[in-house]
Amino acid sequence: LDDLIKLLGQRVRQALVDGLDLSHLDDLAGSGGSRLSVTELVDKASRANPAGSSVDRAWLHDISKLIRELEDLRERYTGGTIGRGRATMGVLNATGCSSVWGSTFPYNPYPFPWANHLFQDSPSLAMGVFEGHMAKMAKGFHSVREAELELAGERAAAEDRKALEHFDWRGFSDQEYALCPPVVVIGGDGAMYDIGFQNLSRVLMSGKPIKVLVLDTQVYSNTGGQACTSGFFGQVSDMASFGAAARGKQEVRKELGLLAIAHRTSYVMQSTIAQPSHMIEGFIEGLSSRTPAVFNCYTSCQPEHGIADDAGYTQAKLAVESRAYPLFRYRPGRGARLSDGLDLTGNPAPDADWPDYKLRYRRHGVERELDLVLTFADFAASEGRFRKHFRAVPKEAWHDDMLSLADYLELDDDEREDRFPFIWHLLPGGEPGRLLVSDEIVASCEDRRDFWRLLRELAEPPGPPASDREALIGQVRSELIGRLSESLLRLSGEDGSSAAATRAAQPGPAAASSAAPAARADDADYMAPWIDTPQCSACDECTLINPRIFVYNSDGKAIIKDPAGGAYSDLVKAAERCKEGIIHPGLPRARTTPGVERWIARGAKYN
Repeated sequence: LDDLIKLLGQRVRQALVDGLDLSHLDDLAGSGGSRLSVTELVDKASRANPAGSSVDRAWLHDISKLIRELEDLRERYTGGTIGRGRATMGVLNATGCSSVWGSTFPYNPYPFPWANHLFQDSPSLAMGVFEGHMAKMAKGFHSVREAELELAGERAAAEDRKALEHFDWRGFSDQEYALCPPVVVIGGDGAMYDIGFQNLSRVLMSGKPIKVLVLDTQVYSNTGGQACTSGFFGQVSDMASFGAAARGKQEVRKELGLLAIAHRTSYVMQSTIAQPSHMIEGFIEGLSSRTPAVFNCYTSCQPEHGIADDAGYTQAKLAVESRAYPLFRYRPGRGARLSDGLDLTGNPAPDADWPDYKLRYRRHGVERELDLVLTFADFAASEGRFRKHFRAVPKEAWHDDMLSLADYLELDDDEREDRFPFIWHLLPGGEPGRLLVSDEIVASCEDRRDFWRLLRELAEPPGPPASDREALIGQVRSELIGRLSESLLRLSGEDGSSAAATRAAQPGPAAASSAAPAARADDADYMAPWIDTPQCSACDECTLINPRIFVYNSDGKAIIKDPAGGAYSDLVKAAERCKEGIIHPGLPRARTTPGVERWIARGAKYN
């Protein structure tokens, strides 16, 4: 803006000097030493000597107006009405805990222009604010573009001038869009899942890049803790009480993230505060996207969930690990298939129904551990809202018909008859105990398991056709035979020429594979990944990204178990997020994966 104002000013001064006959300047100044403005001087000189003036008075008027617009825009950025320049964000807040508790008069945690509206209306209000906001931004960028065209003179393209006739936010360049403070909607379950869902849906279908933060508490917290569609099956709350007729909520959870993905227009993230790298990366991606964005975040409500005041982080972590709240991100426009945009990175044990964990306990004074499966029931047992679904069983009452819940879930209905599912827990002295699990919790576990399976299916790219699959199997088999033969010959001390001859002698597909140079060419550029394991601080970042690649050794330090256990991008992401900077992604064998060169460039500084 400074440069444009300066250059336009120079253009005006040069036009005045070149276009006016100022030989009789003293006569033009008038009597009494009165001072004339530039416009008055131009007018007087033009009247005094019309033939000697070539200044375009209409142009001078327009250029002066443009300079004033740029000066006004500069003032808005540097000072504005409050002296601190233009705000970096605008917030439309639905009535709820985020406004009633978060901004109780006279305090407000939102250092931006902020408006509170009816429970359900904040997305619709945001659409109106966004249009007005973008109109102001477009006006400023219009002035900037007009100034650039003026300075370009005859070199300005005619299509650029024509584009300004109907210029709006859809025509912003990436640089211009990056300067636009986002309009953000904040609301809870009622405002987004239920009474306000139609308003949210309208925003997502509009294509307007409005950003929506959903505080997912699985209950209507601010109005007394009533049940809502975001709650889990069996959850006990107001209007979903525990009794003879019904034992908690009788509806499965509505998956807002999946509904948002179904709009096919919007960036979608589901995350928690316990996975800050996943959450913050999603915020950055969503805010940068020129599409609507939904950030669905697990948000504990301490009194309604029945947990300690400082347990928000712990419970969020357990919610992800128990499949109660899987992590995912969806990036629209990546391809025709849902799997092209859906990313489940960050979930533990991505290929299993449930993650494993070790329960450390004491028996007869000796420390021991059990290898167990972590299910939704283990999460539910830690919160007061599910407490009535569990019953502790004294050790003397244990019997053979009791079955661990993980095994029970694998049985069909007939096999479950006369069996009693339980989960392990720790007694006050460190001894292991058993908690019997209600049918409602079993049903909730099945619901969470089935939703996780659905997500995995949606994120899994389709396999090759049967004919391609057979060819691929044959190729892999041939390559394995060739490599095994080469390894055996190398061990026996024979030279490479003998190994090559042996490979060539392999019948059928084996001979064909030995002639394929691609694999060996890739190997020439391959660099195995590695970790400076002794320096590991066990921050869990790498194991959350891909537990097939990264595991902890017996000393609790991260190692690489299987470099081929996931995409090369997982190695680079782990290197970027590693707090100690000790992960080195190496270089991949295959270079045909879309975008792999970009990941190689990102990972280069960590090798």
